[in-house]
Amino acid sequence: MQSVRVTDEMWQHLLSLREGLIGPRVLSPDADVSCLPLYAPIARRSGQFVLAQVGQSLDGRIATPMGDAQDVSGSDGIAHLHRCRALVDAVVVGVGTVVADDPSLSVRAAPGRSPVRVVVDCNGRMPHRAKMLNDGGMPVIVIQADDVARRNGGHELISLPRQADGSLSPRDILAALTERDLTSVLVEGGANTISRFIDAQLVDRLHVSVSPIIIGSGPAGIRLTPIDRLSQARRPEVQVYNIGTDIVFDCNLRVEAQRAAALPDCEDILMADTA
Repeated sequence: MQSVRVTDEMWQHLLSLREGLIGPRVLSPDADVSCLPLYAPIARRSGQFVLAQVGQSLDGRIATPMGDAQDVSGSDGIAHLHRCRALVDAVVVGVGTVVADDPSLSVRAAPGRSPVRVVVDCNGRMPHRAKMLNDGGMPVIVIQADDVARRNGGHELISLPRQADGSLSPRDILAALTERDLTSVLVEGGANTISRFIDAQLVDRLHVSVSPIIIGSGPAGIRLTPIDRLSQARRPEVQVYNIGTDIVFDCNLRVEAQRAAALPDCEDILMADTA
């Protein structure tokens, strides 16, 4: 396990990588570079990149059965999430997360620019009074099915065709964002949204941030398609980082995704709005 320390110098260097500067900020000879393996893959601009982030307890829970998810992550886990937001173009959540938590999805626990906020809202449930629609922050994009009535709400609306089961395709969602030059994406929640992007083999890196608490019951952070045998379980390359109050498992899913994309029978995983 590697301990990670993010100094002001290193963070400014990472932000310069995020901006795609020809000459990134030069580091001093004695710079503490322990954070580079964790954050540099997100900051570098090299085409489409999808990061999924889960903050959970030791027993894999993201909230209590009543839905209380506040303070699941420690202070350093929250700072890590906000750093991830600051290094991407857009952050994606399902409308269920907006209804349950009313997040702002901005960068507050780290210096940097907030990302564009994207809400997958298949059936048009986006609350008019949602915080992100009224905080004067970064633009909000709502993605819904093309057979749902369009509503004015001070945000951009993207309409996509429903698939056979009435849901939206994660691949179509990423394509629509890429058309708007939003190529680096953080898929933040909820569990169904993250799981569908993983099942679709579209996630390059998965960060599982574990906080030393035991909730005992409640929803899990990831719910993938069921498997019958452990031999079918995914075993990505993993690096483990001690970031202070939390431990981050950095799972490299890119190789697995590339192999799956090469299979002729690979099916597109469908996207609902129940996150």
